[in-house]
Amino acid sequence: MAGLTTPYVARIRTKKHCGAPALRESPIVSLLNWTGAKSRQPIKKIDRIKSPPIKCQGIKTKLTRFIAESVHWTGRGRWVEPFLGSGAVLFNIRPQRAMVSDSNVHIINVYNEIKNGKVTPQQLSNFLYSEGKILLQKGMEYFYHVRERFNNNPNSFDFIFLTRSCFNGVMRFNKKGYFNVPFCKKTDRFRQAYITKIVNQIAWVQSLIKKHDWEFITRDWKETLANVSRDDFVYADPPYSGRHTDYYNKWSDEENQELIDHLLNIHCGFALSTWYENKYRKNPIFDLISNYPLVVKKFDHFYHVGSSETYRNKMIEALVIDREHAR
Repeated sequence: MAGLTTPYVARIRTKKHCGAPALRESPIVSLLNWTGAKSRQPIKKIDRIKSPPIKCQGIKTKLTRFIAESVHWTGRGRWVEPFLGSGAVLFNIRPQRAMVSDSNVHIINVYNEIKNGKVTPQQLSNFLYSEGKILLQKGMEYFYHVRERFNNNPNSFDFIFLTRSCFNGVMRFNKKGYFNVPFCKKTDRFRQAYITKIVNQIAWVQSLIKKHDWEFITRDWKETLANVSRDDFVYADPPYSGRHTDYYNKWSDEENQELIDHLLNIHCGFALSTWYENKYRKNPIFDLISNYPLVVKKFDHFYHVGSSETYRNKMIEALVIDREHAR
């Protein structure tokens, strides 16, 4: 596989009647056919899944329980996410310690400003009420006014307003780093019930951040992975190449291969969210990693967020886990 290095040898020990244990190469394993993880406890049992205040394509809210129940981790180190996105997995799994990052500075700013008190539920409620009132009066023109205001002077309040009133909840930026998603065409978008829903999500996240030791950082995924320790656990949810490529930075097949290379050589446990198959094709990555000791779990999922109908359809999701941390 282009991009995969060789220091990590995909082998596991097998028992022999005498002498030292032999090594044999291990292929990728479907959890449906593997019983070695049945006695392991899941990382967390989640009774109720909640949605974060930020929406974006590829959001994992409905997959969080599946992810949490597929992974075994002691929790001694940090939960590490090099692609935080909406934060849905972090906020529902709720590890005591976490180091999470994203290249999208606006997402990280929102959560850091919730953390330091610059964004509060009451402030956001007042802001969305007043801005929503103007949107109702002026319509589409005002959405584009706010979009221009944000692109000239980015701030968390405008960012939340835009991501909650743009077309189909898509988060997209152009090459200059400007938010460029059009209006959703609903001038009454910020009704009181909708404002209350968003504000409650902010309050929920605020309460979680106060109770946990979480670090939110804007940086490249490679730098984040370079700072992991043996007791940490990495959950990687990169943009899916060909689907979410303008989420903030471009994401290519080559970068996807480079990420997998890093994960296979990392010194701690990991789980990778990716797509397994859709109605058009199967993800070729699974043929290329077939000789590594990995466990794959699958989940049928329908994506409702996307820039076009092509991206809003059923897909078989895959969670690729190193064998030691799968259950």
